[in-house]
This record gives sequence, C-alpha cells and structure tokens, in this order.
Amino acid sequence: MPRMILLGTGTGLPEVDRGNTHMVWDGPGGPLLVDAGGCTYERLLRAGVDPQALTGVIITHSHCDHINGLPGLLFSMRLAGREAPLPIHGLAPVLHLLERTLEAMQVEFHVPADWRPLQPGDTLALAEGWQVRTALTAHSRPCLALRFEEPARGRALVYSSDTEPCAAVEELARGAATLIHEATVAEPFAGHTTPQQAGALAAAAGVARLVLVHYSPRWTMPEPAALAAVAAGGFAGVAEIGRDGQVVEM
Repeated sequence: MPRMILLGTGTGLPEVDRGNTHMVWDGPGGPLLVDAGGCTYERLLRAGVDPQALTGVIITHSHCDHINGLPGLLFSMRLAGREAPLPIHGLAPVLHLLERTLEAMQVEFHVPADWRPLQPGDTLALAEGWQVRTALTAHSRPCLALRFEEPARGRALVYSSDTEPCAAVEELARGAATLIHEATVAEPFAGHTTPQQAGALAAAAGVARLVLVHYSPRWTMPEPAALAAVAAGGFAGVAEIGRDGQVVEM
C-alpha cells in the first residue's frame, strides 16, 4: 500500500512532540525522502524505514527547517556503510546552497550527493507507473509543491510544502485523494496559510482528505479551533491534524 509517513509536522520552531515538517514516500520508487528537518536518520528508523535504502531526497526549498537535517543524514548514512551516491532533487539554487553548506561544515565523510536539478513543472518518474509532478508555490523563497500520482488508476497524494493559498497548488491538488497542506498561521500572512484557507483550497480542489502540517497548536491555534476553521473554509471531507510518525495511506 503506497503511503506517506510524516516524520515531522511542526513549524520552523520545534515543539516537544512536533519536529520540523518533513516526510518520506514509502511506495513505488521509494523510500523517497521529502525534505530533511533534523534528526532525520533517527526519525526514519522510528518509522520503520531503513535510511540506507533511500532512493533519493526531494528538497522543496532552502529554508533552514527543511534542510538542516541533510548534512547529518549524509554523514550517518556513510557511517552506517553506504557508499552509493544519494540522488538529491531540487531547484538548482537550492542544490547549490546545499553543496556549499556541506563544504562550509567540512562534512568530509559522507555519502556522495548526486545533485539533480528540478524546474517547476518537471515530472520525476518513480516506479510501477507512479510519478511526482511539481509546481511552484507562493512562498518567500522559491518552493516546490509535489503530487505523487499513479495516472493509470487516478490515485494521487499532494504535499503543498510552504505556501500561501495559490492557484498553482490548487490545480496540482485537483481531484487528489489526500492533500497534505501547511497551516502555519492564525491570520492571513504572506507566504503561509491559515487552517481556514487550507480548508477553502481543499474544497476548491475537490480532495477527499486534508491533513494539516507545518502546524502548531500553540503558535497557530488549538486543534479544535483549527478543525473548525477548516470546516468554515468550506471543506466537508475528512480533515485532521498531522502528527509526527503518522502514516498517511493512499
């Protein structure tokens, strides 16, 4: 059963039960890591995913809470014996920044990084007919939203990454079974989304299930208020707050 495992679901400020938002695709072509938000090797182990088996990483954008775990991940994978390069996909400027970060940290002993630039709108082939489609979000830095889909059977799961509500993410999510969408702020704010806005976008896109991530019950709003806001946005499907370690099945 293809699934996405939420390794972290919090904002840029971690909490005792919420790490930085990142996740791993555990399905055809995987396991494929989406961002690396700190303690990633450990979180993969806790999720029952062998870090050494990673087929690659997609980095959505260059903000620290989405990349700060990558140097440690590459270091730990090499310590554990992997020598094969790890494909790392992302926007070209993001990959260049990561390459310079590894150099600045002098991470000399690590799995070789196989840098693979993506452009918005690119499609990444996985396996068994699955693919990842990309779109540019509306964020303070260039950022990619991702659609994991099996076109032959019409199955899809979408991750918004960091964004304010925008047409590109709504279109990417259209008809998806599940939308994993950020809900960082309580009031409209440039580059991020409120729970009510996430609900409105999910309703407009016609998704069946909405999972909120990049969320904090302290800094965004309490969970009951967030779910009520999603409903106020017009979403009548299944809505839930994502939790660290949660398995989101197709």
